[in-house]
Amino acid sequence: MHCGRAESKKKAGCLCFRRGTAATTAKMGSLRELQQALQEKNTEMKMKDSRILALEQELKRRNELIRRLESELDKYRSVLQPAVATRTRNQRQGISAEPQGYKTVTDASQPPKRHNKKLIKDAILDNDFLKKLEPSQIREVVECMYERKWRKGEFLIKEGESGSHLYVLEEGKVKVLKEGEEKGSMGPGKVFGELAILYKCPRTASVKAESDVKVWSIDRQTFQTIMMKTGMLKQKEHIDFLKSVPWLAKYGEDLLCKVADVIEEAFYDEGEYIIRQGARGDTFFIIKKGEVEVTQRATVHADPNFIRTLKKGEYFGEKNLMGDEFRTANCIAAKGGVQCLVLDREPFEAYIGSLEDLQTDKYSDKARGVEPQTASRTKEEQNEFASVSLKDISILKTLGVGGFGRVELVQVANEKKTFALKTLKKHHIVETRQQDHINSEKKIMMEANCPFIVRLYKTFKNNKYLYMLLEACLGGELWTILRDKGSFDDATTRFYVGCVIEAFTYLHERGIVYRDLKPENLLLDEKGYCKLVDFGFAKRIGYGRKTWTFCGTPEYVAPEIILNKGHDLSADYWSLGILMYELLTGSPPFTGSDPMKTYNIILKGIDMIEFPRKITRNAHGLIKKLCRDNPIERLGYQKGGLKDIKKNKWFDGFNWDGLKQRILKAPIVPKIKSPTDASNFDDYPPDDEIPPDDTTGWDKDF
Repeated sequence: MHCGRAESKKKAGCLCFRRGTAATTAKMGSLRELQQALQEKNTEMKMKDSRILALEQELKRRNELIRRLESELDKYRSVLQPAVATRTRNQRQGISAEPQGYKTVTDASQPPKRHNKKLIKDAILDNDFLKKLEPSQIREVVECMYERKWRKGEFLIKEGESGSHLYVLEEGKVKVLKEGEEKGSMGPGKVFGELAILYKCPRTASVKAESDVKVWSIDRQTFQTIMMKTGMLKQKEHIDFLKSVPWLAKYGEDLLCKVADVIEEAFYDEGEYIIRQGARGDTFFIIKKGEVEVTQRATVHADPNFIRTLKKGEYFGEKNLMGDEFRTANCIAAKGGVQCLVLDREPFEAYIGSLEDLQTDKYSDKARGVEPQTASRTKEEQNEFASVSLKDISILKTLGVGGFGRVELVQVANEKKTFALKTLKKHHIVETRQQDHINSEKKIMMEANCPFIVRLYKTFKNNKYLYMLLEACLGGELWTILRDKGSFDDATTRFYVGCVIEAFTYLHERGIVYRDLKPENLLLDEKGYCKLVDFGFAKRIGYGRKTWTFCGTPEYVAPEIILNKGHDLSADYWSLGILMYELLTGSPPFTGSDPMKTYNIILKGIDMIEFPRKITRNAHGLIKKLCRDNPIERLGYQKGGLKDIKKNKWFDGFNWDGLKQRILKAPIVPKIKSPTDASNFDDYPPDDEIPPDDTTGWDKDF
């Protein structure tokens, strides 16, 4: 019995063990299944995460693509012109703003202590115009902005009023109104009113506070002073460095100004080889900041030996400007890195000339194409009409109307031929600070002795007006002919552009920049030759020098003028390219609904312009070479000057000698019945406004 019970217990125990083992096995199986399921879930989650990440990246990529395409579309929308829009436009007026000397800027424009620099900087970098400024200029603009506040319902800007401030909105909301109709609204971080810091002009829209608002502001004089100061200081700094180089210092500041334009700045990290011994090179370096270690190997396989340390103001690589192609030592950026002024041989020789010419004194005015080939008018010629007075002049008809006054066809007593009398309102000249421009215009035109420039015979004045007795060109304005014909062919355009080049050659030989080229300022004489007129923006700046006056006609203004970088004679090369385009197509390449839009389109560059098929390949190429954003890259800037433009393929076969001798037949010969025939000019209403007297005496030399 005991044995039976024991056996029974034994069997029961085995059964329990087997059941326990089975249960354990089942549990382990369930655990493995659970782990496997968990692992599958993890894998699935990872795959989903990976998919989500991929989709997010794809979405980001597509959003970026959409943003870029929208940006490109905006650009193309802004540069594509309606085919007939410009045919109905009015004649364009030039604009000007004279910068204030930067030493006269007071501390009144300094901001208070609480200054939201990040918001202002971000707003500037989000603005199509302001983001083109250099970092140092942006920093100064931010520092000079000051706080202003308006209450809800007040106008920050009123349409039609003259503006002088730019604003960055920090707090609140404003709405934009044009002719009383709401055009949009703006919140914090937006810039508005930027056109006013370029020159004095009426506001094109109103801005009204929808809530209490706080803005940061800067006025035109302070802005222009910053632009002029930074440009002048940079140029001066470069020239001072160049003067520290003995073989360059002796060539005078005119040449150094030109060299300073082709210099670039480069930074080299600590330990970086600027020059490696044995390598070919054609670059010259001047140390602006930091130090350079010079080492040299005695043989190819020898270790380099330390020679010396070069410091700020010292230079190296000058032999490579002279033609030695192999570097004789290593130059390595020392601790903290080094900033250098870099001058390459190719642009140096293209814009300045070879060092061989410099060192053998072959670099003369004649060699660089700036020796005047034609003498100015003599004192006797300038005094030809000295006895003529205002009472001897009778008005026949109005030939044109401008921002400063009118031009009348007049006859002088005892003279059979007629003249053009330009009448300028003195108070308007004073209001717009154009006194220096007017005096400069008189001086330049009285001396001019060029068949492609309208002659000035005599000037008069009284308390209300200034008068300029000019040569009458009765063929009319080229603008009128272009308006009526729509556009010109290559041959016709080539003739008129050739006339302008001859006028520019005369002016540039004397260091005079014209700055207001456009069809409105080109008059046809009885033979159909066109002549430059209206020298209100012309200025004698000399060779290699810059000026900072904002002036010109919006569609023709060069990028460096818009950005207040300082400009020189190359601004005229830009306008020559714009003139070519307008004559060939009937409208200029850069045109916006208002001047600020036009300037922003100009800053996008000529490469954004879609040239119509009617512009030939050679004309297309020349326009692009003249309208480069960087002035030193424009055709005409190189040492050959305007001669390089004359040699361009577009002018192949053109009879330059026939043009200069005025024996080449003009493409359009105007019909002029008599010296009093003004039928080639439009009709203008009389001017009934009587200006106030001006007795400030600024015109004593006029």
